[in-house]
Amino acid sequence: MAEKKEFTSSRKKVTLVDLFAGAGGISEGFLQAYTNDKYFDFLLASDINPNCELTHCVRYNMQLGLDMQFICQDIMEDDFVDNLLAKIGNKQVDVVTGGPSCQSFSLSGRRKKFDKRDDLFYHYLKVIKALRPKYFVMENVKGLLTKEHGKIKEQILKQIRSIVDDDKVALLTDFIKKVYQHKRLFEYNTLLAKVNMETTDRKIKDSLSNDFFVLLENQLKLITKTIEYKVSKSNVDINTVRHGLRMLKEHSLRESIRKKTIALKTKADIDNDIFGDALNAFIAEISDASILEKMSVALDNIKVLGGLEENINLLKEALSLYVLSMDEVLDKIAKDVKGTPEEKEFDFVLSQIRLYNIEGPQVLMSANYGVPQNRERVVFIGCRKDQKLINDIPATVKPEDRVTVYEALWDLDMIGNGETVTEYRDVKPLVQFEHLLRKRTSDGIPSDEGKLYNEWQKEGHLAHRFVFDRQPLYVKTAEDLHHPKLQLQVALNNHQTSAQNEKVRKRLQLIAEHGEYNEETKKAMKVAGLDSDKRNYTVLNPKGQSPTVVTMPDDFIHYSACRAMTVREMARLQSFDDSFVFQGKRQTGGEKRKEEIPQFTLVGNAVPPLMARAIANVILQNIQ
Repeated sequence: MAEKKEFTSSRKKVTLVDLFAGAGGISEGFLQAYTNDKYFDFLLASDINPNCELTHCVRYNMQLGLDMQFICQDIMEDDFVDNLLAKIGNKQVDVVTGGPSCQSFSLSGRRKKFDKRDDLFYHYLKVIKALRPKYFVMENVKGLLTKEHGKIKEQILKQIRSIVDDDKVALLTDFIKKVYQHKRLFEYNTLLAKVNMETTDRKIKDSLSNDFFVLLENQLKLITKTIEYKVSKSNVDINTVRHGLRMLKEHSLRESIRKKTIALKTKADIDNDIFGDALNAFIAEISDASILEKMSVALDNIKVLGGLEENINLLKEALSLYVLSMDEVLDKIAKDVKGTPEEKEFDFVLSQIRLYNIEGPQVLMSANYGVPQNRERVVFIGCRKDQKLINDIPATVKPEDRVTVYEALWDLDMIGNGETVTEYRDVKPLVQFEHLLRKRTSDGIPSDEGKLYNEWQKEGHLAHRFVFDRQPLYVKTAEDLHHPKLQLQVALNNHQTSAQNEKVRKRLQLIAEHGEYNEETKKAMKVAGLDSDKRNYTVLNPKGQSPTVVTMPDDFIHYSACRAMTVREMARLQSFDDSFVFQGKRQTGGEKRKEEIPQFTLVGNAVPPLMARAIANVILQNIQ
């Protein structure tokens, strides 16, 4: 299998890096996208899980013949960015995509305090600062917008707007010198030191951070020099400020401890138990906010010693600078110069110093892009200042033309209980639903010149770019790639049902007959001796779209076969091509599901490729 030369030779490459890649939903959609003069060149993907790497390797390296690299590493590890830069070499990265793990943001479950996954956005943006692509895309669940009453969303936007253009930093520092030099020297120096900390290369940031704390320590000495030596050394409030400065200065050490403690919580699944509150309290205790709060109270107590108020207030103002993002520092300067002759000049500095523009997050509904699923995702699209602003991903399919569940699945309903099907079979449409079948373009728009949705899934959405010369490949483990006899090459992959006992089959049939899993259904199940402790069952509506595809196969009940879904059927609802094979184990239970990432989890956690393709096409249309 190889790329068609007539496709690539007439178009320019737009390079792509996909982080938190999972199964590859975003990667797949971006590879499908193209314009008359541009297409995406897939450089590298990354995820922490080996089965994600295996799925990518088989799909993109072996099946499509791309020279895609993969980093299987936690993005939070200190050397991740260095490893990424080493893999990329001297190649320019045009677009970075990524969906930092979203479970802790979901509205459907309890949110854990100090969840490791909440930090992943900040580490994603560290990569953006290092690569400085023309565009980047961050996607997540809609629940992110309301998390912490919208504070998380605002913090993400602040961090995006805090990424600065290294080549324009001198404009800002020169402006600060011009405007603030006439003020107190300490105020001027600390502001300048803070800006240098936030705009410099990450490798020398610690050194510049030290310069900032030298200024604060000297200010504390100025405060304490008028206090009796014995009091200065023994007073609890003075020691709180002195030691607090040392704690703040050891940011890297505290961050390491904090990350390891959160990782311990995640690994041990600590939540809603006697350990949780204690560990959460410890994590909060060593945070910047907690340390600064205690120092502020201590400084107020020191004021009673008399004659120190002015210098103490200066120190408090400098401490408040420490926790500000670059965006917040710029806001502070903007307030300071508002209404002055320098206001217009600072507006120009702002337009030059901020590297990325973004108006806010967008909520996308997958059904609007040819996906037979009502799945809402939030996307943040950062646009480098030399590129056009993207603040809308237009729907490709009208609400009345959305792809239905029946269109997606009807031809796969030739499988029985506990069966594996590896070849397509002739299936006749059900008479009552046959009118739902419509010819469409590849992105779901009704067209007499098009094909049925299931025909697109069989043929795939990449035939315009690739020559397919082999059947899809499945392996259970990465080691099987070295043993041809353990590799399965069949026409239809991932289409297997669980062997369910008679009681389970009757239970699913009863729920399907009632149409939904409500209190009335539960009473009928109990009377029939078929009651279940399971919280969720959803009978798929053949005439509409599925709810958000989940990672549990028996959460959905097939609309006519009264059974759980197969991986391939779930993939159809996500808009994955049938040639896209999900590798590794089909399903695992309990804690293993978190570590092994079986096929159902790969499918359920993915971004629908057709929705990703819509985003990719808009980027290609705008990128310069």
